Amino acid sequence: LWLLTLFLPGLAVQVRRFHDQDKSGWYILLGFLPFVGSFILLWFMTRPGTPGPNRYGDDPLPHTNLAEDFA
Repeated sequence: LWLLTLFLPGLAVQVRRFHDQDKSGWYILLGFLPFVGSFILLWFMTRPGTPGPNRYGDDPLPHTNLAEDFA
């Protein structure tokens, strides 16, 4: 029951991360590859998103100039 409760939100988070990287949500099917699929998904989930807007919408993180922030 707990697994079923967490499945859909987990799926939505993975699709959102792929959209942040300007990739299709269908990339989650890579998780079905034996042995390496989960490592590939882990690598994609830890990559930063594309800066600025992409075809799936605006960038959710504000990109600021760090030099100005710490000056």
